[in-house]
Amino acid sequence: MLITTELRWFNRGKLPEDIKDWFNGDALGEHHQSPEEREDIYLYIPECEYLGIKLRQQRLEIKLRKAELDTLSFGDNVEGKAEKWVKWSCEDATAESLIPADALKKRPWVSVKKVRSQRKYQVSADASVTSVPVDKAINQGCNVEITQLDIKDNLWWSLALEAFGEDANLMYNLETVSIWLFQTYSASKLQVQNSSAYPQWLAFQSKDLPKKTLF
Repeated sequence: MLITTELRWFNRGKLPEDIKDWFNGDALGEHHQSPEEREDIYLYIPECEYLGIKLRQQRLEIKLRKAELDTLSFGDNVEGKAEKWVKWSCEDATAESLIPADALKKRPWVSVKKVRSQRKYQVSADASVTSVPVDKAINQGCNVEITQLDIKDNLWWSLALEAFGEDANLMYNLETVSIWLFQTYSASKLQVQNSSAYPQWLAFQSKDLPKKTLF
């Protein structure tokens, strides 16, 4: 089980070049992961913004929203809704029951193709923020990612922060990394009306796309 506090934004279209340049720039630290392609398969749950169920690389993941937190602002270009989530993961030893191709044959599952780049930051007791390798295990910190999304040939992009650590420090870790991160941000505006987690974004897709193209 993993408990996190998160900020996330979704916007239509291709990932803007100014955000790519900012994310890959030296100002954000030494370590960052190269773009990684993947396909996640989500269970579509109409009008449900607090629960996410997906298949990812032979692993079943369930996320439940524990709380809606504050709206946070960082300068003039960044405003988003913080949320607290808990995640459970299950890996099937045989993989027979978690094969995405089989899952897609049974509605209502939806495939989301992703190209994701990540960074990871460690938060120290003195509020200092340090860039660390994405695969390094740390106790207190925050993952940051930019992702190009493709849902049935409809392009979206996302920017997200996911803070982890001791429960009492979760909001502190999120805000500390956000303040440090966005002090150099001058790219496309991140607006609160576009701030949500995946369940809410997927629920929006049902209104935005014909059902015959969704599943």
